[in-house]
Amino acid sequence: MDYYIFHKGKILMKKQENGTYTIPDNDCSLASENVITVKTEDNGELKAFRTTDEMVRECLEWCDLRQSYYHLSEQQYKMAGKCSELLHWDEMTKYCGRCGHENEWHTNISKKCPNCGKEIWPSPAPAVIVLIHKGKDEVLLVHARNFKRNFFGLVAGFIETGETIEEAVRREVKEETGLTIENITYFGSQPWPYPLGLMIGFNADYVEGEIKLQYEELEKGQWFHRDHLPTLPEKLSIARRLIDAWLDVTP
Repeated sequence: MDYYIFHKGKILMKKQENGTYTIPDNDCSLASENVITVKTEDNGELKAFRTTDEMVRECLEWCDLRQSYYHLSEQQYKMAGKCSELLHWDEMTKYCGRCGHENEWHTNISKKCPNCGKEIWPSPAPAVIVLIHKGKDEVLLVHARNFKRNFFGLVAGFIETGETIEEAVRREVKEETGLTIENITYFGSQPWPYPLGLMIGFNADYVEGEIKLQYEELEKGQWFHRDHLPTLPEKLSIARRLIDAWLDVTP
């Protein structure tokens, strides 16, 4: 059985003889609390938990969860994100929001209060992210204040209660850049387990307006030509997938 083990934002990986990495297939004798069972796509099971132990045996090493994208298989990386999200949700939902009684696991993805019967499920926070086109050769790229590295990404933000996804795209673009857009088209989505998000990607066309950045959110932002792009987001993100798909289209 595979064990997805986490410590301070890192996941434990096992180095194989051929130099590749995988997930450990035992609990590695690390101290753990609140071990949870997670169902896999093929109806199998795995275990996941957080540990306070840092020292691990030979052939095992810690890796930042985001960077594990470059070492694990796509299936293992996605499952690592799911396990991380469920562990975070478990920690945040110890007690019933209605009566305050301690919750109990009801299924592999739900809890139920034994006192009042209230059931709860994980609720990912949906956010929109959009690549704005100006003609065939230019796109708007921004550097947000919360970016930890010096790269340019896309306008993004959480969906608010009472609005459609398309309304959220228009609002975020207007609030953060002052621009008006049209032709909003769906691109794809991506779980974003940092800690519990769902990114919904779009393309859109610029209509009018001058760039007026919301400096509480964005530090930099401008139009970039496809032949002169800045440092881009890492390939693990849907932002990079949006940009790469645009670059693959012949002008």
